[in-house]
Amino acid sequence: MSLPLTNRKINLVQATSINMIDMVGIGPFIVMPFVVAQFNNGLFIWAWIFGAVTAFADAMIWSELGAKYPLAGGTYNFHRIAFGERGGRFMSFLFVWQTSIQAPLVMASASIGFSQHLTYIIHLTDWQQRTISGGLVILVFLLLYRKIETIGKISVALGSVVVLTILWIIISGLTHRQHSLQLLPSGTESFFSYAFWAAIGQASVKTVYAYLGYYNVCHLGGEIKNPAKNIPRSIFISIAGIAILYLLMNISIMGVIPWQSINKDDKHLVSSFMEQLYGHQAGIIITGLILLIAFSSLFALVLGYSRVPYAAAVDGNFFRIFAKVHPTKNFPYISLIFLCALGFVFSLLLRLDEAIKSILAIRIIVQFVAQAVGIVLLRKSLGAKDLPFKMWLFPVPVIISVAIWLFLFISTGWFALWGSLIALAGVCVYFILKSIKENKI
Repeated sequence: MSLPLTNRKINLVQATSINMIDMVGIGPFIVMPFVVAQFNNGLFIWAWIFGAVTAFADAMIWSELGAKYPLAGGTYNFHRIAFGERGGRFMSFLFVWQTSIQAPLVMASASIGFSQHLTYIIHLTDWQQRTISGGLVILVFLLLYRKIETIGKISVALGSVVVLTILWIIISGLTHRQHSLQLLPSGTESFFSYAFWAAIGQASVKTVYAYLGYYNVCHLGGEIKNPAKNIPRSIFISIAGIAILYLLMNISIMGVIPWQSINKDDKHLVSSFMEQLYGHQAGIIITGLILLIAFSSLFALVLGYSRVPYAAAVDGNFFRIFAKVHPTKNFPYISLIFLCALGFVFSLLLRLDEAIKSILAIRIIVQFVAQAVGIVLLRKSLGAKDLPFKMWLFPVPVIISVAIWLFLFISTGWFALWGSLIALAGVCVYFILKSIKENKI
């Protein structure tokens, strides 16, 4: 039997913590060397600024929609309402279809990054790394198989570890600074050159991945206290806080290690940085903390995504079995089981770079761009008078957001085709199911 998931137990601090641990995760630690290696002039910091601008513009859309429609499932409900009766069912189905594939890919990226970082402490063969990745997904599943109020308290504790770890890295780098960081082009270099924007495109696919998660509270909309205020606040606080931490962390690390020496495959960059400053034992400690952060992020993102297929099924727009709620713990356990099972499989089969590019390629059109279009449709049909939160300078953030997402979609290369094919498969499944339902009637 399905029950409406409106158990509002998560406060602002907990909501912000859930966002922040989802955002950080293993992302900034594994993508940092790749981002630096894309630039031959030391201007890599602009890829992180570009990622922050992307998140901030898109956050305007999420905040307005999340405050107005605080329901479990986030984008599923936004599409359902914005695109009308016919278009809404189609777009919301397409979103939950891609989420059922994309969410396990995000789980896989976090778990694969975890196992790769673990090799700094112990030597692991390729299959040993894959086994650990899969085991981590199972562990998160077991921890999330419980009541939501317990999870909110766990998130605050894990969020504190995230902030304290990054602060330790920042303070260590700033107090041992040896090199200055180039912020502006010099000589014949220019912000308006093809080489600069090609590097921004490739690098920002990774930095935007490191920012993703600022909207996680929207997936938990039915479980947030005072959502009209706490959803927008938690989104903007988490973006501002994480952007500052990311920029300072880059400045700190590259102030000690020359950017010219960075290799894109240097997966232990942060650990080596701490080892250079304080010795091998410090490298082990920071690696342990990074592993805890990766685990925390996996915990938060699985929590949010498990509500999406549930919301669609309750609405009668996805496979009915996903609407089941645990009889005593009151959470969508079938949805959680399915996503974790597929995440387990992906963590065994994929490489990290493949997972990251696939994540963005699958999501950009069906979720981010479509959501921007949806908010324009809602403003046109309902106006802005009754909105709890109104985005600033509408429609400028919408235009900026769509332009950036399309730029990043193209920058994923062949993975853009992969994302398009998954969406096309979703279209086919939707009309097949619709035809079957109509014939039964």
